[in-house]
Amino acid sequence: MYNSYVMYMKVLSIKEPFATLIKDGIKQIETRSWKTNYRGKLFIHASLTKNNKSIIGRNELLKLIENKEMNYGNIICECELVDCIYMDEKFLNEIKNNHIEYICGHYDIGRYAWIFTNVKPIKPIPAKGRLGIWNYEK
Repeated sequence: MYNSYVMYMKVLSIKEPFATLIKDGIKQIETRSWKTNYRGKLFIHASLTKNNKSIIGRNELLKLIENKEMNYGNIICECELVDCIYMDEKFLNEIKNNHIEYICGHYDIGRYAWIFTNVKPIKPIPAKGRLGIWNYEK
């Protein structure tokens, strides 16, 4: 029997260890070079891209992921994307007061801070990631 009901989930692919840090409630802001007007439910996908050189030597960040299992290639949590803030000098000065969040992102004037709330881990769903916000068809 053919099922005509198809569900689409909005998804954002994020490199590890940052996707897992979001899933575990340690990181609530994703930093991007581009803005989005989308607000609402969003699933976080841990991309297949392995840890890159940008985290090597960042000892405080590495301590946050000690003994954490990375979830490469899986949708791992759901959240609400509630805001997308242009990073200006005032924002950067404020975010520096949240040391853990600050070490988990790329904060520079001219970038954007995507604000997540209501993060809930889910049973991992294998998926191939994509750039931008994409639809996962279920």
